[in-house]
Amino acid sequence: MSNFKRNLVFLVIGLLCIGGMAAYSRPAGYGYAPGQIALMTFNIRNATADDGHKDIADIASTILKSNADFVALQELDSVTARSGRMDILRELALQTQYYPVFSPAIKFDGGKYGIGILSRERPLSVRRVPLPGREEARTLLVAEFRDIVLACTHLSLTEADRAASLDIIRSEAQCCSKPFLLAGDFNDTPDSPFMELLQNDFTILSSKDKNTFPAKSPEECIDYVTAYKPTSAPVVVRSAEVPDYGHTSDHRPVLVRFQLKTPAQRMLVGEPYLQNPTGGGVSVMFQTRTRVHAWVEYGTDTLSLRRATMEYGGQAVCHDIEHRVRLEGLLPGQQYFYRVCAREILHYAAYSKIFGDTLRTQFYSFRLPAENQTDFTALIFNDLHQYGATIRKMAALAATVPHDFIVFNGDCLAEPSDREDAIRTVHSLTSRFNTAEIPAFFVRGNHEIRNAYSAGLPSLLEHPGGQTYGAFSWGDTRFVILDCGEDKPDDHWVYYGLNDFTAFRRQQQDFLREEMRSRPFRRAGRRVLVNHIPLWGNTDKYQPCSELWCPILGKARFDLNVSAHTHEFRYHPAGDKGNPFPVCIGGGPATNEATMMVLSRKGKDMTLRVLDADGKELGTWDL
Repeated sequence: MSNFKRNLVFLVIGLLCIGGMAAYSRPAGYGYAPGQIALMTFNIRNATADDGHKDIADIASTILKSNADFVALQELDSVTARSGRMDILRELALQTQYYPVFSPAIKFDGGKYGIGILSRERPLSVRRVPLPGREEARTLLVAEFRDIVLACTHLSLTEADRAASLDIIRSEAQCCSKPFLLAGDFNDTPDSPFMELLQNDFTILSSKDKNTFPAKSPEECIDYVTAYKPTSAPVVVRSAEVPDYGHTSDHRPVLVRFQLKTPAQRMLVGEPYLQNPTGGGVSVMFQTRTRVHAWVEYGTDTLSLRRATMEYGGQAVCHDIEHRVRLEGLLPGQQYFYRVCAREILHYAAYSKIFGDTLRTQFYSFRLPAENQTDFTALIFNDLHQYGATIRKMAALAATVPHDFIVFNGDCLAEPSDREDAIRTVHSLTSRFNTAEIPAFFVRGNHEIRNAYSAGLPSLLEHPGGQTYGAFSWGDTRFVILDCGEDKPDDHWVYYGLNDFTAFRRQQQDFLREEMRSRPFRRAGRRVLVNHIPLWGNTDKYQPCSELWCPILGKARFDLNVSAHTHEFRYHPAGDKGNPFPVCIGGGPATNEATMMVLSRKGKDMTLRVLDADGKELGTWDL
């Protein structure tokens, strides 16, 4: 490769790094164990193996085998004559696609010689600090990253110079509030006076019992990974090894895998939210930024608390970041208080567990309805489509109307691309609409069915009956929810043969027949049907739900059907469009067309009011 081509490739990789090369922790912190870090230190003797053979590809292969997030390197040439005018660190960066930072210690052979850092994450800042060395000058390379500060060094062969260097290194560490990690070739053994002095301020994270030099048959340990004690509390070592990847240098690499504790205040994503308030219970759902053991403390006051956990077969479920804790045996009409608790699990092995900090949230409260209760107020939203301005306005409007629960009638979450996106969109609604204290029901719309993570979205919600359709009672009012599926035929090219909503809709035919015969439906004081795509008053040519369900629904005695999808507010009295009962279709996602339905029951009377985003009343109907 010519120098021009090599420099061009390196420039492209540098630009990728600046734009955000793959970081060692997942963006936005929704993946579990975001603080897991692998750090390697390696004296590569300028990419020269024991037999004198120079092969940068071997060193690059060693780095890639380690899967390290950060690599501290010593004995690097930069465009020296003995290295053929090659920049060793740059070549390693090209072959590994890590971000390189070089710190020269001395001028040598027409170029420079020193140390460097390779990292998956671009440094936030870099400092190069001279260190004493009588045989040759030394240097300290300090790179700050999002969660840690990494310092790389190659200390002097002279003990007095090493001791003098320690004062300088300590001064650098004292300036950092993040964990300060010092890695490199210290040129001294663990039981030496210098290493004893160093351990007054630094904890050795690597293994002192595993020798690192010479590579073929190591006789002494002189390469280390350490942590500055005043900022090391979040650091928990998972493993420390000296791998034998082949003798690509006269040193063996040192690899330490550790995890950073998550501060308690950052463990929870948003706030908890209440789901499925049925059967004398309610589910508290929440997600964490790291793996935890979670539980919920609850009771009728904040002093006498019971504890509920998520268990399977007698074992606590704590392998993921999604949590659902069911509170059972609740008294109807009684106010309850609860808080979410979570203890971080830093290491989970068969016979070894390491825990981090413990979170306890504030207390929240809720109340479930009594079976014979009639009065309630429900707010119904639809087609928010993640429009930020509309969500903010509607949440502010909702706060002005006292209500018992909320229904999001489809296309409110919209097309999740991955789990992180799904969690973010769920919390854009649950946190803003205070569903930590007010239960919310999520009806699936056609847009929630689309994109890569749509089939994973139900794991973040809990529907009555366990399906995306079903029924629940609020007091003596029965709500029936239907899932219309997509708005195009299953064989439409955009679905690539991945949908079978035809069978799914027929399955709901059976559900409807069974529900209409059920005791809760027959004995209900009032009945409300909720579905996203209108069954009546829909101008779409493709109407399989109407064809399958309307003949059954025509025999049912519903007081209201709430629909959405068209982005145009409409109210159809019974018989207006062949509908056997009133139908209200909600508005669209823009602030000038969005609607909030307020469904109220007081005694025998049921009323529907529809407001626009400014709170202006669009209509009121006695049902």
